[in-house]
Amino acid sequence: MSRAFVREDAGGPERLPDRPVPPGPNRVTPSGLAQLRARHAARTADLAALRAREDRTDRSPEAAAERDLRYLDARLAAALLVEPPAAPEEVAFGVTITVEDDAGRRRAWRLVGDDEADPAKGWITPAAPLARALMGLRLGEEAEWRGGSLRVVGLSAEGP
Repeated sequence: MSRAFVREDAGGPERLPDRPVPPGPNRVTPSGLAQLRARHAARTADLAALRAREDRTDRSPEAAAERDLRYLDARLAAALLVEPPAAPEEVAFGVTITVEDDAGRRRAWRLVGDDEADPAKGWITPAAPLARALMGLRLGEEAEWRGGSLRVVGLSAEGP
């Protein structure tokens, strides 16, 4: 085969496009900030291991790690630590809310930053429709939700 048909940069892209970073401050809980820092440290270690490989023909894993680090750097630079209130009186960022529906079922949700959100764990962002419906409510107050109502029966600074 002629060398004219062989890519010189067959190792992959040198730089991947950046992941989109939301504008403005990145509100984080203390655990969210620790989580971001741990992800950054882990990805930095990954990149060091990738660069230490004997065969670096395929550089796409390195490019992915570098892209991830640029994203994490931006998220950490924009991080705004928000301490949850020790004794919350209303639904707010960093607070865990326990709600009861019309059937008497209870569920706890914690309002956290974008990078920390995990609905399966009950961690949602303030931008989530449920969080917007509950924001500012106090114990005993209700919000309309999906054709019924949710009553706030607990507020805590602890996670669910």
